[in-house]
Amino acid sequence: MLPQSRLHLTCRSCQAQARAPRSYHHQAQTVVRGAPSPATTSGGVGVLSSLAEETPAEGQEQDGQTQMERPGRMLLLSELRVRNAAYDVSLSRSVLTWKRRTSSTVYHPFRPRFCVPSFPRRRPDPGVGHTVSVSEILSVREEEENSSRRRDDGSWKKIKEREGKDCGPAFTVSYVERSPHHRWRCAEVTFACPEEALCQHWVSSIREQLATIVSRPKRLLVYINPYSGKRQGKRIYERKVAPLFSQAGVSTHVIVTERANYARDHLKTGAELQKFDGVVCVGGDGMFSEIIHGLIWRTQIDGGVDPNCPEEALIPCTLRIGIIPAGSTDCICFATVGTNDPVTSALHIIVGDSQPMDVCSVHHNNAFLQYSVSLLGYGFYGDVLTDSEKKRWMGPARYDLSGVKMFLTHHYYEGTVSYLPAKGIMGTPRDAARCRSGCVVCQHNRQLLPEKAEMYEVDEASGSESDSEWRTLRGKFLAINAASMSCACPRSPKGLSPAAHLADGTTDLILVRKCSRFDFLRHLLRHTSKDDQFDLAFVEVHRVRRFRFTPRHCQSDSDLDLRENGKHQIFSQICRDHPACGCAPAYSSWNCDGEILNHTAIDVRVHCQFIQLFARGIEEPKVFEELPNPCAI
Repeated sequence: MLPQSRLHLTCRSCQAQARAPRSYHHQAQTVVRGAPSPATTSGGVGVLSSLAEETPAEGQEQDGQTQMERPGRMLLLSELRVRNAAYDVSLSRSVLTWKRRTSSTVYHPFRPRFCVPSFPRRRPDPGVGHTVSVSEILSVREEEENSSRRRDDGSWKKIKEREGKDCGPAFTVSYVERSPHHRWRCAEVTFACPEEALCQHWVSSIREQLATIVSRPKRLLVYINPYSGKRQGKRIYERKVAPLFSQAGVSTHVIVTERANYARDHLKTGAELQKFDGVVCVGGDGMFSEIIHGLIWRTQIDGGVDPNCPEEALIPCTLRIGIIPAGSTDCICFATVGTNDPVTSALHIIVGDSQPMDVCSVHHNNAFLQYSVSLLGYGFYGDVLTDSEKKRWMGPARYDLSGVKMFLTHHYYEGTVSYLPAKGIMGTPRDAARCRSGCVVCQHNRQLLPEKAEMYEVDEASGSESDSEWRTLRGKFLAINAASMSCACPRSPKGLSPAAHLADGTTDLILVRKCSRFDFLRHLLRHTSKDDQFDLAFVEVHRVRRFRFTPRHCQSDSDLDLRENGKHQIFSQICRDHPACGCAPAYSSWNCDGEILNHTAIDVRVHCQFIQLFARGIEEPKVFEELPNPCAI
C-alpha cells in the first residue's frame, strides 16, 4: 500500500531545488502508507510537492534500497525534530527508527520561511541512529506545553516548555533501553512535528502497532508481601512499578498479603483468574513459591487431575507469572532475567515476555508435599535453612550466620539415592552451554520429552524395562542438591549448577560425599569463582528427569518430628556408627525453595515447561553491545 511517490513538505523558496543537488536542503519528508496527497499545508505556508519514486531518499544507496525502506514494510517516514535537530523517522511493523540527517542545513519546521546553514558541532551526537523494536515500545503520547508527568520513581516532574511562540505539536515515545548487568530502563524520545495532523497520525499509527501485540497483559492480579526481605515490598511497588504499569495502560488489582500462604490460599479458592492476563508477586522466592502452588493446584482441580498421584499427567499452567524482586536472595529473578532489579522485571511484564520453566513435584508415599522450581537441598542447605528459621529476627544476615555454623558442625548423612538419567538430550551439567534467551537446548529437549505419564511409570512388581534405566547410589553425603536452574544469586554469581537449564525437562542432581572440612570449603568457594565446582573427587553431578532419596533408617522417618531433629544431631553424629549407645540416627531436612519439608524420603519428578513467566531468559551482552546504540535490537 506504499504510494508511488514521496511527499515532501518544503518552503516555496526552495521548492525549485527539490530535484537538483544542493548544499542546503530542508524538506520535511512524509511518506504515509495509503495517505492522500493534500495540496497545501496548514496556514498556506508551504505546498506539498511530489517526487518520483526513482529519486533515492537521503542516506539511501543508488543501487538499492536500505532495509528500512523496502516496499511493503514501511508504514511512515517523516522528517521530524529531536532536540532541535532534524531526524529521518520511520515506522514499520517491527521497528521504529530515527536517524539524524547528514545535510549541512538545519530546517526549522516552525519557521518555514527561513533556511539557515548549520555549523559543525564540536562533539558528535552520540545518538546518530536509533532503532527500537515495536515490541519494546512501552507507550506513546502527545505532549502538551507546561504539562506534568510522573517519573519512573513515582515523583512528578514538569516538562520543559519548548522555546518560541511558533512551537508546534510533539509526541513522546517511551521504550526499553538496556543498561549494563542485564538491567532495563524506561527511556523517552520526543519528536516535534510541523503540524498537528501529522503528530496525531504518528501517535495513532504507533498505537495501532502496539495493539497488535496480543502477548501484552492488560489486567494483572498483584500480590504484595510486605514482610519479605527488608520489608520494602510495598514501597518498591508503589514507587517503581505502579507508575510504569499506569504509563503502559496496564490495570492492576493489588492485594497485600496478611499472613503466610495467604496468596496460595486465595488463588486456590477465591481468585477469579479468568479476569486477568497474569499474576504478579512482589516479594522473594518464598512469595513466588506461594503463587505457583496456588496456580498449579487450581489448574489441576479445575481440570479434574489428582495432584497427590505422582504418576498423574499434570496440566500445565497457561496464566503467566511475574516477579517483582523484593526478597533476600531473589534466585528466580537472577536465573530468568539476570538481575534482581524491580524496574527491569516490571518492563519484562509490560512488553509481555514469556519464558517457560520446569517444575519438580515432590511426593512422599504417594502423597503430594510441594513443588520446586529452583533448589531441593538435603544436608548442608537443609540444615542452614532449619537453623536460620530460628533467627528470622536477624533478616537476611541469618543465612550467613547459619551457614558458618553448619559448616563448622560438618554433619554428614547416610542414605540411598536412585535416579533416572536424562538420555538422548542436548547438554551436560559440566558443559559451557549456559541457559540464555532463546536457548536451543531447552527448545530441543522439549521435543524429546513427551508429556505422557508412561515416561515416568515404574512397575516394580513386574520388573519392567524402565527399572533397568534407574541408577542407585548409597553412601554418606554432606549435601544432596537438585538444581532445576543455575540458582545464581549475589552470594553465588555462577550458582550451584551453572549449566542447568530453565526448561529442558531435567534437573541436575549434585551429590557431595563425606569429606574433610577443608575439601568442603574448597567446594563452596568454587561457587564464587570461575573454577569448576564439580571437578573434585568427592563431588558428582548427574542430569536426571526423576530421582528418589531414602534415608538409612527410613522405617522411623514417619515417626520423626523434623522440627525437633536438631536437638539430637550433635550427639547422634558422634556415635551414629555405634548402635550400642542407643542414640537415634541423625536426619537432615529437605530445603525446597526455601521451605522445610516434613519428610526426608521423597520422590521427585520433573515436569517440562510446566509454567510460564513474564521473562525472556538472560540476554547475551552481544545482543545489544555490538550495535551502535544500547537500545538497538
